[in-house]
Amino acid sequence: MGSLLPTSNPLSSSNSPSPSFSSSSTNPPIRGYNSSPSSGSNFIRSPSVLTWSKIRKMAKFGRMDFELAFWNLTYLCVAPRRVYRNVYYHKQTKNQWARDDPAMVVLISGCLVLAAIAWSVIHGYTLLQTLNTALLMVFRDFLLSSAAVATVQWFMTNHLLRSPKAHFSPSDTKVEWAFAFDVAVNAFFTFFLWIYVGQLLLVSLITKENWVCLWLGNSVWLAALSQYIYISYLGFAALPFLVRSELLLAPLLPVFVGYVLSLLGFNMAKTVLEAYFGQTWHS
Repeated sequence: MGSLLPTSNPLSSSNSPSPSFSSSSTNPPIRGYNSSPSSGSNFIRSPSVLTWSKIRKMAKFGRMDFELAFWNLTYLCVAPRRVYRNVYYHKQTKNQWARDDPAMVVLISGCLVLAAIAWSVIHGYTLLQTLNTALLMVFRDFLLSSAAVATVQWFMTNHLLRSPKAHFSPSDTKVEWAFAFDVAVNAFFTFFLWIYVGQLLLVSLITKENWVCLWLGNSVWLAALSQYIYISYLGFAALPFLVRSELLLAPLLPVFVGYVLSLLGFNMAKTVLEAYFGQTWHS
């Protein structure tokens, strides 16, 4: 899985100027932004306005930038820090830290529908059961869980991690709920790859009753949870007015301790699959 903890602060401090980025072809394309914000620097929209704006844009399918969303999903897997470089462009051109394009939400939802179909084939589900599985994966596992995580992180970062001496206007030093939701969406994608896709490919192994298969299944969960936490940390570390963002890495400790203890005989993967699908997996 590779080292998850960064050796240094991934982004510059709040006293440093905004970084400049090259237009190399290896970076995701930056487009679809106006040359100036649509409102004054002291203007900040409420979470409800930002969320409703995204919902309305979902109805305008052709206006979503799926190419940029695909680039972001790719970089979440290979170089997640690059995804958050766009945060500065969002603030400079849209006067908000959050992105206003729901294309990533749509793409991840589509991936979950495909995963639901694949899992349903394995279980021999009917069409109605397949539809129910897809709806649960998209709305419960993805959207509702991401909204819940975003709310917790939004509250915590605004009350515990904001710098009291940040050189920004008060409206610019608030973590938007929509930005916290973007971070949760980003983190969910790698979790999806490990849990919904990785377990699907390894299901015949990780449900067997032997220690090697137990280790394999539990390691998949360790990788999924660790990357979820790390990508969430990178998202909030991108905001220059937050301090002590390393505290967001604290959940890595109980995750790793739980992983070590689980190797004594608790098959996390098999237990979760049986609880999720309501069926016993036979070795």
